[in-house]
Amino acid sequence: MDKQKLLSMDPYILLSIINMKLRDEFSSLADLCSNYGMKTEELENKLNSIEYRYNQQTNQFTGI
Repeated sequence: MDKQKLLSMDPYILLSIINMKLRDEFSSLADLCSNYGMKTEELENKLNSIEYRYNQQTNQFTGI
């Protein structure tokens, strides 16, 4: 999956995929974003639109 496809997804589907990848494949948001060639702000902005924020301690996006 590439950056454009990820960022164009429905934010709720994206949330599910990203949290799964953070849980199973990546130790941090920075690692995940680096792998897909995107800035963390791009992904955070997309998920902030549905009121989810990245929690570094749990390494996942959670609702506010």
